Amino acid sequence: MDITEVARRSGVPASTLRFYEEKELIASIGRWGLHRVFDHGVLERLVLIALGRSAGRATWSVPPSGASYGPPRLELLGREEKRVSRRRRFKSAKRNH
Repeated sequence: MDITEVARRSGVPASTLRFYEEKELIASIGRWGLHRVFDHGVLERLVLIALGRSAGRATWSVPPSGASYGPPRLELLGREEKRVSRRRRFKSAKRNH
């Protein structure tokens, strides 16, 4: 998938994708002409980065690219999503009181 397709599918601007690559949060697998090309696993990686950011974590606290995208990673992603949901509910309840 080229950078334009990743940006379209993920909603993350190409400039942000280039920034993430520079910070080694994601990695391209090559180039097609002037366009960076990414593996389909980059979409899962972007979800992990977005979850970390929504939980208040700095992007550099996300494990570097090249990490496994297998089942243990997806399990971690699910746990993080639940933690973020609980945190949002707690903040919402705190504001309402």
